[in-house]
Amino acid sequence: MLKIINGEVFDPANNINGEVRDICIENGKIVSSVSGGRTINASGMVIMPGGVDMHAHIAGPKVNIARKMRPEDHRLDPQPRTPATRSGVGKTIPSTFTTGYRYAVMGYTTAFDAAVPPLVARHAHEEFMDIPVIDKGFLVLMGNNEFIMQQIAAGEREKLQHYVAWLLKATKGYAVKLVNPGGVELWKSGGNAHGLDEKVSGFGVTPRQIIQSLAEASMELHLPHSVHIHCNDLGIAGNWETTLETMKALDGRNGHLAHVQFHSYGGRPGGLFTSRVPELVEYVNSHPNLTIDVGQVLFGDTTSMTGDGPLAYMLHQISGRKWINVDVETEAGCGIVPVEYKDKNHVHTTQWAIGLEWFLMMQDPWRIALSTDHPNGASFITYPQIIRLLMDREYRRERLRKVNLKAIGKTTLPDQNREYSLYEIAIITRAAPARILGLVNKGHLGIGADADVTIYDKHDDKERMFACPRYVIKEGDVLVEEGYIRDETFGRTFYVSPCYDPAIENDIRDFFQRYYTVDFENYPVQLEHYLVRPQEIATKQ
Repeated sequence: MLKIINGEVFDPANNINGEVRDICIENGKIVSSVSGGRTINASGMVIMPGGVDMHAHIAGPKVNIARKMRPEDHRLDPQPRTPATRSGVGKTIPSTFTTGYRYAVMGYTTAFDAAVPPLVARHAHEEFMDIPVIDKGFLVLMGNNEFIMQQIAAGEREKLQHYVAWLLKATKGYAVKLVNPGGVELWKSGGNAHGLDEKVSGFGVTPRQIIQSLAEASMELHLPHSVHIHCNDLGIAGNWETTLETMKALDGRNGHLAHVQFHSYGGRPGGLFTSRVPELVEYVNSHPNLTIDVGQVLFGDTTSMTGDGPLAYMLHQISGRKWINVDVETEAGCGIVPVEYKDKNHVHTTQWAIGLEWFLMMQDPWRIALSTDHPNGASFITYPQIIRLLMDREYRRERLRKVNLKAIGKTTLPDQNREYSLYEIAIITRAAPARILGLVNKGHLGIGADADVTIYDKHDDKERMFACPRYVIKEGDVLVEEGYIRDETFGRTFYVSPCYDPAIENDIRDFFQRYYTVDFENYPVQLEHYLVRPQEIATKQ
């Protein structure tokens, strides 16, 4: 039992905005009252739910390959700034163990991996077993799955829905992820998909059909999270038109657009980027079926890892740095390349500004989540820096003077005067990502919620404040105190198990016999062996 008294509570899901309240915890849940146990006096402190990172890359083969590829990333900063950066191995690609504790000491208690090919789901779960503290789950890559494209081409809508349900159940995954739909399949033979209506050779389907079909399947299966889309043409000047077409293609269907900063570029392919955030944010503001996370870029060295193989190759060609590409049988692919964002570089400054424009121009904070697409835009440990940029207008103006001024002059960022409040920060880092993911017990402090609580000392420097909470409580246990780990625990793995017609397995088995190197019987993940603390999130049947 635990009681937190006298703190200023920011709990947007329950319309609590800085009210002094007590938080009572028993058996890992928020309760109305407790008798006995420990009391924490939070006078003069800020209380929020535990942070929720809805889009990151923290587990699975691509992350492990990147760790092997970049030994230089494991040399720690000799002058670390916060507890989050001075423990464990790896700066932009931390080890599994380090990942859990770096999230925890920053006040985050839940994180989702955004892209796992079904064939390697077992590997991702094995790494989840080694990530301490945080609750987690992963999104399953389906946008270039050959069986799916066959069903779309044949007009087999019901068979497609049953296969999606089977795939989620077999992998113990959480939701449907699309990465450059159709484009990664074309990349396996040296091509790519530009726009939504280019045919995928061999299948006769288009990215538009893939997006619409899987958005509908996600809704018909009543998955807790809508289809999660990494649009075509990521990172290419002029891609804002493809992004807008993707939004329009959803046409009332629910959809989440990932790392939207990377998809908001004007200009011509091969040329300098310009910002087209005003046009895109206007559309999102007026279409409540859409949610987004930002994928904010920050300056410095990081690692790009993506299911978008042609994008990684493009980055390799631009930078000349080492590069790895992996094709995953009939399902997906990925590319990995080191990246350094430079504050005097025109393109990099434009990317940095575009992310901030999205945050500052989006009217409804409930439909936008803070992310860096870790580690693609920056490491997740930089979230406090982003929070300071959003909350402190004068600090933002100071940073504007130190970047490429010509690039900044072509954006609206110098004209943005908005400052986020603590209430709004609690929305975009906690309440909104939990709601977008459909995690009803996360992101708030109402009765019955998971007792994940972060307590911050108030400070004018919001980066310092959010980088080092006074206390972090996970399921009622005080795990972090004064910036140091005081206890050990392992979080849960969230997954879905939607119903499907068992007859679909005959078709899947036949497909495996013809195209897979893995036997059908060996493909599904065994719940009892690979999920230490499994928690099924219900879907409506």
